[in-house]
Amino acid sequence: MEAVNAPAPAMLSLNPANCETRQVYKLMTGIIVPRPVALVSTVDRTGHANLAPFSFFSGVGSNPPTVLFCPAVRDSGPSARDIRKDTLRNVEETGEFVVNIVSELISAAANASAAEVAPEVDEFVLAGLTPIASIVVHPPRVAESPAQMECKLLQVIYTSRAPGGGVVVLGEVVRFHVREDLMEDFRVDPAGLDAVGRMAGNTWVRTRDRIELIRPK
Repeated sequence: MEAVNAPAPAMLSLNPANCETRQVYKLMTGIIVPRPVALVSTVDRTGHANLAPFSFFSGVGSNPPTVLFCPAVRDSGPSARDIRKDTLRNVEETGEFVVNIVSELISAAANASAAEVAPEVDEFVLAGLTPIASIVVHPPRVAESPAQMECKLLQVIYTSRAPGGGVVVLGEVVRFHVREDLMEDFRVDPAGLDAVGRMAGNTWVRTRDRIELIRPK
């Protein structure tokens, strides 16, 4: 059967300068998919724990092991000077955070921790998750997470301080924790990890439908 050369579909060309911030956000979260989810735990200067999910999250390098996640500048804060949400404020004030990987088992709990609540509300309790002590840093880890990374802050970069602006938080991983049954020769079993990701809007995605592609030499 001969291949049919169908006409290319029409493309829209959009200048972000002519779009509203919310429209740009919807485009980016619809195009940049799937996005892994970092469930980030922090503590404030008094030791009060905070927990929140971030889907603008990635690894940066392995020497030193570095990760990033990207909180957004809040639309409004308790004061005109406070544009930071709790996680970002805690990281800047203490220099520490933990990235907890989200499996499907705890995806609903991770989603629950995204609620906009007062700083004194403990999201571990709100989400029904169990805090356990870290080894190097002060923020607790999530016991139910299959893998966690304790991090020390390297740098915070504000792309903009306007509402909707992005903030890049770079951290060096100072301790890895991986469930023992998931790792062999430093290879992590993706089926056992059962990580989830974010799509657009309220849609999440599983990572169970996988393909193997051998990288060319």
